[in-house]
Amino acid sequence: MEDTNTMIEGSIAKKIIYFAIPLFLGNLFQQLYNTADSLIVGNFLGSSALAAVASSGNLIFLLVGFFNGLSVGAGVVIARFFGAHDHRRVRLSIHTTVALGIICGLVLTGVGVIFAPKILVLMGTPQDVLPDSIIYFRIYFMGSLAFVLYNAFTGILQALGDSKHPLYYLIISSVINVVLDIVLITVFHMGVDGAAIATVISQVVSAVLCFLYLLKHPSYPLVIKDIRFDIPMLKQVIQNGLPAGIQNSIIALANVVVQSYINSFGKMAVAGCGAYSKIEGFGFLPITCFALAMTTFVSQNMGAKKYDRVKKGTRFGIICSLILAQIIGIVIFIAAPFLISLFDSTVDVVGFGTAQARTVTLFYFLLAFSHCIAGILRGAGKSMVPMLVMMVFWCIVRVLYMSVALYFIHDIHLVFWAYPITWTCSSIVFLWFYLFSSWLPNHQSKPF
Repeated sequence: MEDTNTMIEGSIAKKIIYFAIPLFLGNLFQQLYNTADSLIVGNFLGSSALAAVASSGNLIFLLVGFFNGLSVGAGVVIARFFGAHDHRRVRLSIHTTVALGIICGLVLTGVGVIFAPKILVLMGTPQDVLPDSIIYFRIYFMGSLAFVLYNAFTGILQALGDSKHPLYYLIISSVINVVLDIVLITVFHMGVDGAAIATVISQVVSAVLCFLYLLKHPSYPLVIKDIRFDIPMLKQVIQNGLPAGIQNSIIALANVVVQSYINSFGKMAVAGCGAYSKIEGFGFLPITCFALAMTTFVSQNMGAKKYDRVKKGTRFGIICSLILAQIIGIVIFIAAPFLISLFDSTVDVVGFGTAQARTVTLFYFLLAFSHCIAGILRGAGKSMVPMLVMMVFWCIVRVLYMSVALYFIHDIHLVFWAYPITWTCSSIVFLWFYLFSSWLPNHQSKPF
Protein backbone atom coordinates (compact mmCIF):
# COMPACT_ATOMS: atom_id res chain seq x y z
CA MET A 1 0.00 0.00 0.00
CA GLU A 2 1.52 3.31 -1.08
CA ASP A 3 0.68 6.54 0.71
CA THR A 4 1.06 9.11 -2.04
CA ASN A 5 -0.26 12.03 0.02
CA THR A 6 2.11 11.77 2.95
CA MET A 7 3.60 15.02 4.27
CA ILE A 8 6.49 13.37 6.11
CA GLU A 9 8.86 13.40 3.14
CA GLY A 10 9.93 15.80 0.40
CA SER A 11 10.16 19.60 0.26
CA ILE A 12 8.42 21.12 3.28
CA ALA A 13 7.40 24.29 1.45
CA LYS A 14 5.99 22.38 -1.53
CA LYS A 15 4.12 19.89 0.65
CA ILE A 16 2.51 22.61 2.75
CA ILE A 17 1.69 24.86 -0.22
CA TYR A 18 0.34 22.02 -2.37
CA PHE A 19 -1.83 20.93 0.54
CA ALA A 20 -2.90 24.47 1.46
CA ILE A 21 -3.83 25.63 -2.07
CA PRO A 22 -6.81 23.27 -2.46
CA LEU A 23 -7.88 24.20 1.07
CA PHE A 24 -7.65 27.87 0.10
CA LEU A 25 -9.64 27.34 -3.08
CA GLY A 26 -12.17 25.18 -1.26
CA ASN A 27 -12.69 27.80 1.42
CA LEU A 28 -12.85 30.44 -1.31
CA PHE A 29 -15.69 28.64 -3.08
CA GLN A 30 -17.47 28.02 0.20
CA GLN A 31 -17.18 31.69 1.06
CA LEU A 32 -18.33 32.63 -2.43
CA TYR A 33 -21.51 30.64 -2.17
CA ASN A 34 -22.14 31.89 1.39
CA THR A 35 -21.62 35.40 0.07
CA ALA A 36 -23.87 34.67 -2.90
CA ASP A 37 -26.68 33.96 -0.43
CA SER A 38 -26.29 37.38 1.12
CA LEU A 39 -25.75 39.17 -2.20
CA ILE A 40 -28.88 37.69 -3.71
CA VAL A 41 -30.93 38.10 -0.54
CA GLY A 42 -29.76 41.70 0.00
CA ASN A 43 -30.33 42.81 -3.58
CA PHE A 44 -33.62 41.01 -4.26
CA LEU A 45 -35.27 40.80 -0.83
CA GLY A 46 -33.95 43.93 0.90
CA SER A 47 -32.27 44.96 4.14
CA SER A 48 -34.68 43.13 6.45
CA ALA A 49 -34.06 39.78 4.77
CA LEU A 50 -30.31 40.41 4.73
CA ALA A 51 -30.45 41.18 8.45
CA ALA A 52 -32.40 37.95 9.05
CA VAL A 53 -29.76 35.85 7.32
CA ALA A 54 -26.93 37.76 9.00
CA SER A 55 -28.41 37.47 12.48
CA SER A 56 -28.50 33.67 12.14
CA GLY A 57 -24.85 33.31 11.12
CA ASN A 58 -23.14 33.40 14.51
CA LEU A 59 -25.81 31.20 16.05
CA ILE A 60 -25.35 28.63 13.30
CA PHE A 61 -21.61 28.57 13.93
CA LEU A 62 -22.25 28.21 17.67
CA LEU A 63 -24.05 24.90 17.12
CA VAL A 64 -22.15 23.64 14.08
CA GLY A 65 -18.71 24.69 15.38
CA PHE A 66 -18.72 22.17 18.21
CA PHE A 67 -19.23 19.24 15.87
CA ASN A 68 -16.72 20.63 13.39
CA GLY A 69 -14.20 20.69 16.23
CA LEU A 70 -14.80 17.00 16.85
CA SER A 71 -14.01 16.40 13.16
CA VAL A 72 -10.74 18.31 13.58
CA GLY A 73 -9.86 16.11 16.53
CA ALA A 74 -10.65 13.00 14.53
CA GLY A 75 -8.39 14.29 11.76
CA VAL A 76 -5.52 14.68 14.22
CA VAL A 77 -5.89 11.04 15.31
CA ILE A 78 -6.14 9.76 11.74
CA ALA A 79 -3.16 11.83 10.57
CA ARG A 80 -1.03 10.63 13.49
CA PHE A 81 -1.65 6.95 12.63
CA PHE A 82 -1.25 7.71 8.93
CA GLY A 83 2.17 9.26 9.54
CA ALA A 84 3.16 6.24 11.63
CA HIS A 85 1.97 3.86 8.85
CA ASP A 86 -0.38 2.14 11.32
CA HIS A 87 -2.92 1.03 8.73
CA ARG A 88 -5.18 -0.92 11.09
CA ARG A 89 -5.71 2.05 13.39
CA VAL A 90 -6.21 4.38 10.44
CA ARG A 91 -9.15 2.23 9.33
CA LEU A 92 -10.56 2.03 12.85
CA SER A 93 -10.33 5.78 13.33
CA ILE A 94 -12.00 6.49 9.97
CA HIS A 95 -15.01 4.27 10.65
CA THR A 96 -15.35 5.56 14.21
CA THR A 97 -15.30 9.13 12.90
CA VAL A 98 -18.11 8.43 10.43
CA ALA A 99 -20.20 6.78 13.16
CA LEU A 100 -19.67 9.80 15.40
CA GLY A 101 -20.63 12.12 12.55
CA ILE A 102 -23.95 10.33 12.04
CA ILE A 103 -24.89 10.62 15.72
CA CYS A 104 -23.78 14.25 15.92
CA GLY A 105 -25.72 15.19 12.78
CA LEU A 106 -28.95 13.72 14.15
CA VAL A 107 -28.50 15.46 17.51
CA LEU A 108 -27.77 18.80 15.85
CA THR A 109 -30.90 18.52 13.71
CA GLY A 110 -33.11 18.19 16.76
CA VAL A 111 -31.41 20.94 18.75
CA GLY A 112 -31.38 23.41 15.87
CA VAL A 113 -34.98 22.93 14.77
CA ILE A 114 -36.52 22.84 18.26
CA PHE A 115 -34.64 25.65 19.98
CA ALA A 116 -34.25 28.14 17.10
CA PRO A 117 -36.95 30.64 18.21
CA LYS A 118 -35.87 30.74 21.87
CA ILE A 119 -32.19 31.26 21.10
CA LEU A 120 -32.84 33.99 18.53
CA VAL A 121 -35.08 35.82 20.99
CA LEU A 122 -32.43 35.54 23.72
CA MET A 123 -29.95 37.12 21.30
CA GLY A 124 -32.20 40.16 21.04
CA THR A 125 -32.85 39.67 17.31
CA PRO A 126 -34.87 42.70 16.10
CA GLN A 127 -38.59 41.89 16.01
CA ASP A 128 -38.96 42.95 12.39
CA VAL A 129 -36.43 40.32 11.23
CA LEU A 130 -37.18 37.57 13.79
CA PRO A 131 -39.77 35.62 11.74
CA ASP A 132 -37.44 35.35 8.73
CA SER A 133 -34.51 34.46 10.98
CA ILE A 134 -36.46 31.56 12.50
CA ILE A 135 -37.47 30.26 9.07
CA TYR A 136 -33.90 30.44 7.74
CA PHE A 137 -32.46 28.86 10.88
CA ARG A 138 -34.89 25.92 11.01
CA ILE A 139 -34.56 25.01 7.35
CA TYR A 140 -30.78 25.27 7.56
CA PHE A 141 -30.64 22.83 10.46
CA MET A 142 -32.85 20.31 8.73
CA GLY A 143 -29.73 19.61 6.67
CA SER A 144 -27.53 19.12 9.75
CA LEU A 145 -26.72 15.48 9.02
CA ALA A 146 -25.39 16.39 5.57
CA PHE A 147 -23.06 19.19 6.63
CA VAL A 148 -21.79 17.39 9.74
CA LEU A 149 -20.97 14.32 7.64
CA TYR A 150 -19.42 16.49 4.93
CA ASN A 151 -17.06 18.00 7.48
CA ALA A 152 -16.28 14.55 8.88
CA PHE A 153 -15.53 13.22 5.38
CA THR A 154 -13.33 16.16 4.45
CA GLY A 155 -11.54 15.87 7.80
CA ILE A 156 -10.76 12.25 7.00
CA LEU A 157 -9.48 13.03 3.50
CA GLN A 158 -7.37 15.98 4.69
CA ALA A 159 -5.85 13.85 7.46
CA LEU A 160 -4.79 11.41 4.74
CA GLY A 161 -3.10 14.31 2.92
CA ASP A 162 -5.84 14.71 0.30
CA SER A 163 -7.14 18.27 0.11
CA LYS A 164 -8.00 18.09 -3.60
CA HIS A 165 -11.11 15.90 -3.67
CA PRO A 166 -12.94 18.00 -1.05
CA LEU A 167 -12.19 20.99 -3.28
CA TYR A 168 -13.74 19.34 -6.34
CA TYR A 169 -16.94 18.49 -4.46
CA LEU A 170 -17.14 21.93 -2.90
CA ILE A 171 -16.90 23.60 -6.31
CA ILE A 172 -19.80 21.47 -7.54
CA SER A 173 -21.94 22.25 -4.47
CA SER A 174 -21.06 25.96 -4.70
CA VAL A 175 -22.32 26.17 -8.27
CA ILE A 176 -25.48 24.30 -7.30
CA ASN A 177 -26.06 26.66 -4.37
CA VAL A 178 -25.70 29.83 -6.44
CA VAL A 179 -27.92 28.53 -9.23
CA LEU A 180 -30.62 27.43 -6.77
CA ASP A 181 -30.41 30.78 -4.95
CA ILE A 182 -31.11 32.63 -8.17
CA VAL A 183 -33.85 30.25 -9.33
CA LEU A 184 -35.70 29.97 -6.02
CA ILE A 185 -35.56 33.67 -5.16
CA THR A 186 -35.85 35.39 -8.56
CA VAL A 187 -37.92 32.84 -10.50
CA PHE A 188 -40.09 31.21 -7.83
CA HIS A 189 -40.15 34.40 -5.70
CA MET A 190 -39.29 32.64 -2.46
CA GLY A 191 -37.87 34.54 0.50
CA VAL A 192 -35.11 33.60 2.91
CA ASP A 193 -36.52 30.08 2.90
CA GLY A 194 -35.30 29.77 -0.70
CA ALA A 195 -31.76 30.72 0.31
CA ALA A 196 -31.83 28.18 3.15
CA ILE A 197 -33.18 25.40 0.92
CA ALA A 198 -30.46 26.10 -1.66
CA THR A 199 -27.78 25.82 1.03
CA VAL A 200 -29.17 22.53 2.37
CA ILE A 201 -29.41 20.92 -1.07
CA SER A 202 -25.85 21.93 -1.96
CA GLN A 203 -24.56 20.53 1.34
CA VAL A 204 -26.34 17.23 0.70
CA VAL A 205 -24.72 16.99 -2.74
CA SER A 206 -21.21 17.63 -1.38
CA ALA A 207 -21.70 15.09 1.44
CA VAL A 208 -22.93 12.41 -0.97
CA LEU A 209 -20.02 12.99 -3.37
CA CYS A 210 -17.48 12.71 -0.52
CA PHE A 211 -19.19 9.57 0.75
CA LEU A 212 -19.11 7.91 -2.69
CA TYR A 213 -15.41 8.71 -3.07
CA LEU A 214 -14.57 7.31 0.36
CA LEU A 215 -16.34 4.07 -0.56
CA LYS A 216 -13.72 3.53 -3.27
CA HIS A 217 -10.74 5.26 -1.66
CA PRO A 218 -7.53 3.72 -3.11
CA SER A 219 -5.86 3.16 0.28
CA TYR A 220 -8.51 3.28 2.99
CA PRO A 221 -11.97 2.57 1.51
CA LEU A 222 -14.97 3.11 3.75
CA VAL A 223 -16.85 -0.14 4.44
CA ILE A 224 -20.47 0.48 5.43
CA LYS A 225 -20.77 -2.58 7.67
CA ASP A 226 -17.67 -1.45 9.59
CA ILE A 227 -19.15 1.95 10.52
CA ARG A 228 -19.40 1.65 14.29
CA PHE A 229 -17.72 2.90 17.44
CA ASP A 230 -14.41 1.40 18.44
CA ILE A 231 -14.39 2.51 22.09
CA PRO A 232 -10.59 3.02 22.53
CA MET A 233 -10.50 4.93 19.24
CA LEU A 234 -13.57 6.95 20.16
CA LYS A 235 -11.85 8.00 23.38
CA GLN A 236 -8.86 9.26 21.39
CA VAL A 237 -11.09 11.15 18.95
CA ILE A 238 -13.02 12.79 21.77
CA GLN A 239 -9.84 13.52 23.72
CA ASN A 240 -8.43 15.41 20.73
CA GLY A 241 -11.70 16.75 19.36
CA LEU A 242 -13.59 17.84 22.44
CA PRO A 243 -11.23 20.77 23.23
CA ALA A 244 -11.39 21.90 19.59
CA GLY A 245 -15.18 21.61 19.65
CA ILE A 246 -15.44 23.53 22.91
CA GLN A 247 -13.04 26.12 21.51
CA ASN A 248 -15.23 26.63 18.43
CA SER A 249 -18.33 26.89 20.60
CA ILE A 250 -16.66 29.34 22.96
CA ILE A 251 -15.63 31.59 20.08
CA ALA A 252 -19.09 31.30 18.57
CA LEU A 253 -20.74 32.00 21.93
CA ALA A 254 -18.70 35.17 22.29
CA ASN A 255 -19.68 36.14 18.74
CA VAL A 256 -23.34 35.51 19.60
CA VAL A 257 -22.93 37.96 22.49
CA VAL A 258 -21.25 40.41 20.09
CA GLN A 259 -24.17 39.93 17.70
CA SER A 260 -26.63 40.68 20.50
CA TYR A 261 -24.84 43.97 21.13
CA ILE A 262 -24.88 44.77 17.41
CA ASN A 263 -28.61 43.95 17.37
CA SER A 264 -29.13 46.70 19.95
CA PHE A 265 -28.08 49.28 17.33
CA GLY A 266 -30.94 48.30 15.00
CA LYS A 267 -31.65 46.64 11.67
CA MET A 268 -29.21 48.71 9.60
CA ALA A 269 -26.32 47.85 11.93
CA VAL A 270 -27.23 44.16 11.72
CA ALA A 271 -27.33 44.28 7.92
CA GLY A 272 -24.11 46.31 7.58
CA CYS A 273 -22.11 44.14 9.99
CA GLY A 274 -23.59 41.03 8.40
CA ALA A 275 -22.38 42.20 5.00
CA TYR A 276 -18.92 42.87 6.42
CA SER A 277 -18.84 39.39 7.99
CA LYS A 278 -19.22 37.88 4.52
CA ILE A 279 -16.32 39.97 3.23
CA GLU A 280 -14.30 39.16 6.32
CA GLY A 281 -14.65 35.50 5.46
CA PHE A 282 -12.37 36.08 2.47
CA GLY A 283 -9.76 37.63 4.75
CA PHE A 284 -9.86 34.49 6.87
CA LEU A 285 -9.07 32.20 3.93
CA PRO A 286 -5.26 32.10 4.27
CA ILE A 287 -5.69 31.92 8.04
CA THR A 288 -7.97 28.91 7.83
CA CYS A 289 -6.06 27.02 5.16
CA PHE A 290 -2.65 27.36 6.79
CA ALA A 291 -4.04 26.52 10.24
CA LEU A 292 -5.57 23.31 8.84
CA ALA A 293 -2.41 22.56 6.87
CA MET A 294 -0.36 23.00 10.04
CA THR A 295 -2.59 20.58 11.96
CA THR A 296 -2.22 17.85 9.33
CA PHE A 297 1.48 18.51 8.74
CA VAL A 298 2.33 18.45 12.45
CA SER A 299 0.14 15.40 13.13
CA GLN A 300 1.66 13.30 10.36
CA ASN A 301 5.24 14.26 11.22
CA MET A 302 4.66 13.76 14.94
CA GLY A 303 3.46 10.26 14.10
CA ALA A 304 6.65 9.72 12.10
CA LYS A 305 8.71 11.30 14.94
CA LYS A 306 10.27 13.84 12.56
CA TYR A 307 10.50 16.73 15.01
CA ASP A 308 13.05 18.82 13.08
CA ARG A 309 10.70 18.73 10.12
CA VAL A 310 7.87 19.87 12.39
CA LYS A 311 9.88 22.93 13.49
CA LYS A 312 10.78 23.98 9.96
CA GLY A 313 7.25 23.45 8.66
CA THR A 314 5.60 25.46 11.41
CA ARG A 315 7.88 28.43 10.84
CA PHE A 316 7.09 28.42 7.13
CA GLY A 317 3.33 28.09 7.67
CA ILE A 318 3.16 30.91 10.22
CA ILE A 319 5.08 33.36 8.04
CA CYS A 320 2.98 32.61 4.94
CA SER A 321 -0.28 32.94 6.86
CA LEU A 322 0.64 36.27 8.45
CA ILE A 323 1.76 37.86 5.19
CA LEU A 324 -1.23 36.72 3.14
CA ALA A 325 -3.76 37.63 5.84
CA GLN A 326 -2.42 41.16 6.20
CA ILE A 327 -2.29 41.80 2.46
CA ILE A 328 -5.95 40.83 2.23
CA GLY A 329 -6.72 42.97 5.28
CA ILE A 330 -5.24 46.05 3.63
CA VAL A 331 -7.21 45.42 0.43
CA ILE A 332 -10.47 45.13 2.38
CA PHE A 333 -9.63 48.27 4.37
CA ILE A 334 -9.28 50.29 1.17
CA ALA A 335 -12.22 48.80 -0.74
CA ALA A 336 -14.67 48.45 2.17
CA PRO A 337 -17.34 50.99 1.06
CA PHE A 338 -17.54 49.50 -2.43
CA LEU A 339 -17.60 45.92 -1.14
CA ILE A 340 -20.32 46.59 1.43
CA SER A 341 -22.45 48.39 -1.16
CA LEU A 342 -22.51 45.24 -3.29
CA PHE A 343 -24.77 43.69 -0.65
CA ASP A 344 -26.89 46.72 0.17
CA SER A 345 -26.28 50.27 -1.03
CA THR A 346 -28.34 51.85 1.75
CA VAL A 347 -26.19 54.62 3.23
CA ASP A 348 -26.53 53.45 6.84
CA VAL A 349 -25.78 49.83 5.95
CA VAL A 350 -22.61 50.84 4.08
CA GLY A 351 -21.62 53.11 6.95
CA PHE A 352 -21.85 50.42 9.63
CA GLY A 353 -20.10 47.80 7.51
CA THR A 354 -17.28 50.13 6.52
CA ALA A 355 -16.75 51.24 10.11
CA GLN A 356 -16.29 47.66 11.25
CA ALA A 357 -13.99 46.83 8.34
CA ARG A 358 -11.73 49.81 8.97
CA THR A 359 -11.48 48.99 12.65
CA VAL A 360 -10.38 45.35 12.43
CA THR A 361 -8.74 44.64 9.06
CA LEU A 362 -5.34 46.10 9.93
CA PHE A 363 -5.07 43.49 12.68
CA TYR A 364 -5.66 40.37 10.58
CA PHE A 365 -2.05 39.27 11.12
CA LEU A 366 -2.81 38.79 14.83
CA LEU A 367 -5.80 36.62 14.04
CA ALA A 368 -3.66 34.60 11.62
CA PHE A 369 -0.98 34.05 14.23
CA SER A 370 -3.43 32.86 16.87
CA HIS A 371 -5.12 30.42 14.52
CA CYS A 372 -1.83 29.06 13.18
CA ILE A 373 -0.44 28.37 16.63
CA ALA A 374 -3.75 26.81 17.63
CA GLY A 375 -3.55 24.52 14.58
CA ILE A 376 0.05 23.57 15.39
CA LEU A 377 -0.78 22.74 18.99
CA ARG A 378 -3.80 20.66 17.98
CA GLY A 379 -1.60 18.70 15.59
CA ALA A 380 0.89 18.17 18.43
CA GLY A 381 -1.85 16.78 20.67
CA LYS A 382 -1.97 19.91 22.86
CA SER A 383 -5.55 20.91 21.98
CA MET A 384 -6.34 21.98 25.56
CA VAL A 385 -3.99 24.96 25.24
CA PRO A 386 -5.75 26.80 22.39
CA MET A 387 -9.09 25.96 23.98
CA LEU A 388 -8.12 27.61 27.26
CA VAL A 389 -6.40 30.61 25.64
CA MET A 390 -9.35 31.35 23.39
CA MET A 391 -11.86 30.72 26.17
CA VAL A 392 -10.15 33.31 28.34
CA PHE A 393 -9.45 36.01 25.75
CA TRP A 394 -11.97 35.47 22.94
CA CYS A 395 -14.89 34.80 25.24
CA ILE A 396 -14.45 35.98 28.84
CA VAL A 397 -12.28 39.06 28.20
CA ARG A 398 -14.19 39.98 25.04
CA VAL A 399 -17.59 39.84 26.75
CA LEU A 400 -16.38 41.63 29.88
CA TYR A 401 -14.82 44.38 27.79
CA MET A 402 -18.02 45.00 25.84
CA SER A 403 -20.23 44.82 28.92
CA VAL A 404 -18.17 47.45 30.72
CA ALA A 405 -17.41 49.67 27.72
CA LEU A 406 -20.99 49.82 26.42
CA TYR A 407 -22.36 50.41 29.90
CA PHE A 408 -20.61 53.78 29.90
CA ILE A 409 -20.63 54.64 26.18
CA HIS A 410 -23.22 53.16 23.81
CA ASP A 411 -21.05 53.35 20.69
CA ILE A 412 -20.87 50.51 18.16
CA HIS A 413 -17.19 51.25 17.50
CA LEU A 414 -16.45 49.86 20.94
CA VAL A 415 -17.99 46.57 19.84
CA PHE A 416 -15.71 46.48 16.81
CA TRP A 417 -12.60 47.07 18.93
CA ALA A 418 -13.36 43.92 20.96
CA TYR A 419 -11.77 41.86 18.19
CA PRO A 420 -8.32 43.51 17.79
CA ILE A 421 -7.93 43.81 21.56
CA THR A 422 -8.58 40.13 22.24
CA TRP A 423 -6.57 38.98 19.19
CA THR A 424 -3.59 40.89 20.61
CA CYS A 425 -3.92 39.25 24.02
CA SER A 426 -4.19 35.70 22.63
CA SER A 427 -1.26 36.28 20.24
CA ILE A 428 1.04 37.30 23.11
CA VAL A 429 0.22 34.15 25.08
CA PHE A 430 0.49 31.90 22.02
CA LEU A 431 3.87 33.41 21.13
CA TRP A 432 5.20 32.65 24.60
CA PHE A 433 3.88 29.09 24.46
CA TYR A 434 5.29 28.45 20.99
CA LEU A 435 8.75 29.78 21.89
CA PHE A 436 9.24 28.52 25.42
CA SER A 437 7.00 25.52 26.17
CA SER A 438 7.84 21.87 25.47
CA TRP A 439 5.14 21.14 22.91
CA LEU A 440 7.64 19.06 20.89
CA PRO A 441 7.90 15.74 22.77
CA ASN A 442 11.34 14.33 23.56
CA HIS A 443 12.92 17.25 21.78
CA GLN A 444 14.69 19.97 23.70
CA SER A 445 15.55 22.49 20.97
CA LYS A 446 13.15 25.37 20.54
CA PRO A 447 11.17 26.28 17.38
CA PHE A 448 13.50 29.24 16.67
